[in-house]
Amino acid sequence: MLSNHKIQIILEEIGEISKMDLALYDERGRKIAATYEPADMKSVIVDFASSMAESQMLGGCHFFKVAIEGETEFILLVRNSMDEAYMVGRLAVCQIRNLILASRELSDKNNLMQNILLGNMLVVDIYNKAKKLHIEQAKRIVYVIEVDGKKDTVILETVKNLFADKHRDFVTELDEQNLILIKDAERMEDREEPELLAKMIADNLHAEAMVKVRVGYGSAVEKLPDLSRSYQEARMSLEVGRIFYAERETVSYGKLGIGRLIYQLPMSLCEMFISEVFGDRQLALDEETMITIQRFFENSLNISETARQLYIHRNTLVYRLERLQKIIGLDIRVFEDAMTFKIAMMVLAHMEHEKKGVKLQGEK
Repeated sequence: MLSNHKIQIILEEIGEISKMDLALYDERGRKIAATYEPADMKSVIVDFASSMAESQMLGGCHFFKVAIEGETEFILLVRNSMDEAYMVGRLAVCQIRNLILASRELSDKNNLMQNILLGNMLVVDIYNKAKKLHIEQAKRIVYVIEVDGKKDTVILETVKNLFADKHRDFVTELDEQNLILIKDAERMEDREEPELLAKMIADNLHAEAMVKVRVGYGSAVEKLPDLSRSYQEARMSLEVGRIFYAERETVSYGKLGIGRLIYQLPMSLCEMFISEVFGDRQLALDEETMITIQRFFENSLNISETARQLYIHRNTLVYRLERLQKIIGLDIRVFEDAMTFKIAMMVLAHMEHEKKGVKLQGEK
């Protein structure tokens, strides 16, 4: 809905151009906006609103009805008795009506997209409503933008401004934490373009809104009802990324890899796997050891390169890896053991995340 503040700006701009004062009331005589301080005209406005006249001259003012879909919703006053005031009033009525209709159409589109994402509509209703609102069929991708901290209007406006010229893109919100971008993907021919767009969103929000975000996105879909699936995929990508790829700012559903498999494992199977790998061992790895393991994996199990990047002697690194072998029972210098350990650590992260979720539900 068009806000009173925006209507006030419109009246001020028209008043500045025409050098005339204007005021807008609802059909009950309550003032919405004005460029001057009008006298109490409630009874006069109510009488005019209920009359058959579309406009009239009274007390040195031109009165105009602003009708939306055949119903009088506002009364416009132009405080001037000159003939030019009639023309100014008619033009102002058209401007206000068109802006209100555009605002309502945008609101209707937003509500439609929200219901599609949540799966609240039948397929036939989706297509009927989309046709009425002139929403074209197109290949689209759903992006979920997770804000670190409290979301505000600056963040929403920043995202909208990034796609202000796109008629087939939609920006909406379903909760206090996330923004949703439904992006037209018809021209995305390169497979890397969705990822580049996600990075662009994150970078712009860092620079413009001074906020840290994570962006997850689903698969491209051709039909409007399938947007719900792309949305669920985007949410899942953020959830899986939070557990296994916390260092990434952007996460694609199509690139979750082994994290997707582990995320869907039942807890009983996870516990059985951890028991098989580590037995009764207690894993208490300090920060230095974890950094060493991470760097060792990043360098494809290359001892010399890892030692160089850690600024330690090669023999020191070998000693650390041998000490780690005694703790975990795996020699991560061997590819098979390294893979087993990597998967086991991801399974442990998944189990820890599930335990936290159960604990939070219990507290509620």
